[in-house]
Amino acid sequence: MTTHDDAPTVFDQPFWDNLYTERAMRWSGNANPVLVTEASKLEPGTALDIGSGEGGDAFWLADNGWTTTGSDISVVALDRARQAQGERTIEWLHRDLLEWAPESSYDLVTAHFFQLPPLQVGPAFTRFGNAVAAGGHLLIVGHSPNDAMASQHQHAEMLFGVDSITSLFDGDQWTTVVAEDRVRAGNNPDGSHGERIDTVVLLRRQ
Repeated sequence: MTTHDDAPTVFDQPFWDNLYTERAMRWSGNANPVLVTEASKLEPGTALDIGSGEGGDAFWLADNGWTTTGSDISVVALDRARQAQGERTIEWLHRDLLEWAPESSYDLVTAHFFQLPPLQVGPAFTRFGNAVAAGGHLLIVGHSPNDAMASQHQHAEMLFGVDSITSLFDGDQWTTVVAEDRVRAGNNPDGSHGERIDTVVLLRRQ
């Protein structure tokens, strides 16, 4: 995995802290649409947001009845989330998500656009799946390699499809609820509006 100058990209804490420091607000602050669509169908319980960033998804979960934990490697992002959470009760965890195995179990574990080098996809999502309680759900969303603009993605080798996720989870222990490419409104590389395609996988643990 390389950047445009062919130097290796290391997705460590300094990388993410620098990324957030570049802008006063990195993301919109809104929850990801797939989270809203899929989690709205579930009975609220405990939820873990992997890569919680500035807190948009965690805020929505807390506002909709979930006992919420957000986790991120960036202290800059976590500080912003704490400052913006208002009266919401959310636990924030500073963790290296490339290595961390959650210590607790949750009714919902969600990871949105947590793109990884190919060799790290299986180990990471398996660890996150292990944190799902019996009867709970794992929701994984990423940029699809089937998107028309996928080849222009800065790290196109990190895009994953549905099969690469569902194949990680034993059919005797997991039920596939959703496994599809899903279209959403988005922006093209030239700044114009268009349609983007996301990989969406929702699994239920037996």
